[in-house]
Amino acid sequence: MKSGIKSIIKNKEIILILLTILFVCSFFLSVANGAVKVSPAEIVKSIFFKEQNINYQIIWNVRLPRTLVAALVGICLSLSGAILQGIMRNPLAGPNIIGVSSGAGLFALIILILFPEYYYLVPMGAFVGALFATLFIYILAWKEGAQPTRLVLAGVAVASLFSAGNNALMTFFPDRVSGVLGFMVGGLSAVQWQDFKMILPYTIVGVLLVMFLPNKLNILMLGDEVATGLGLNIERTRFYFIILSSLLAGSAVSVVGLLGFVGLIVPHIARIFIGSDYKYLFPAAILLGGSIVMICDTLSRVLFAPMEIPVGIIMSAIGAPFFLYLLRVRGENR
Repeated sequence: MKSGIKSIIKNKEIILILLTILFVCSFFLSVANGAVKVSPAEIVKSIFFKEQNINYQIIWNVRLPRTLVAALVGICLSLSGAILQGIMRNPLAGPNIIGVSSGAGLFALIILILFPEYYYLVPMGAFVGALFATLFIYILAWKEGAQPTRLVLAGVAVASLFSAGNNALMTFFPDRVSGVLGFMVGGLSAVQWQDFKMILPYTIVGVLLVMFLPNKLNILMLGDEVATGLGLNIERTRFYFIILSSLLAGSAVSVVGLLGFVGLIVPHIARIFIGSDYKYLFPAAILLGGSIVMICDTLSRVLFAPMEIPVGIIMSAIGAPFFLYLLRVRGENR
């Protein structure tokens, strides 16, 4: 029995097929559940045949955009985390842990609080904030090279700095805080089709670029000396990946807010099942990230119904124990 399970796990294609099934099931589970439950048959009819009834209005105007945005956010954050863990060679790296999400959140909050009339610039602001945070961390950690431990420690410090900026904004502008509370926690309750249209181009560009670069990240994971010996321009490659991870994290933060732990736990779980080869790890992170965020968003709607809690609370409740588990495992392996 155990040997059969091991043989299935070793077959990466089967794992990807199972993750695809999980993704599809998570999609239907998310669309079907809420204040009003609908059947899978009604979901299919509403999407493909557009029958004009109350269920159609609920599915098409509320559930569908929310579920699709949840999937795209999970994809973006998971890929961003996988990239950061690769270039830093540290499984504890993640957009929220090392300050990338905090940088994106600070720049987005500046626009939302100080310049709300320019809300359409939030994705670009979040991208600039994520890129600035990542480069700042890299510069702080640089000392004859960027060691993974220094990168993580610098990231924690930068995350604290940006969090102080977020708190300062809310302190100086308390009358505008109520409009950004959902953003601070990470929530999907107010997303609409325009949010889907806003994040979709960034997700498509990020996913397409990622699919052309797994070999470079695999080489980078071998270490600087080996990668240089194989002809890879290390600093240029790292810079490209930094921009790509910032684009993905910034686009997700601009829509859902400061949603934590997705970029940390999803790549690690995917690595357990499918290995460290980024040719397979990237597709696994895409499918698993979208599935987990859709499932957690569903839980945020049904656990305390009719009251709804932000999905960020669910993710933190799951992610914090998992992070402690990673710390314990890494400590035992030293």
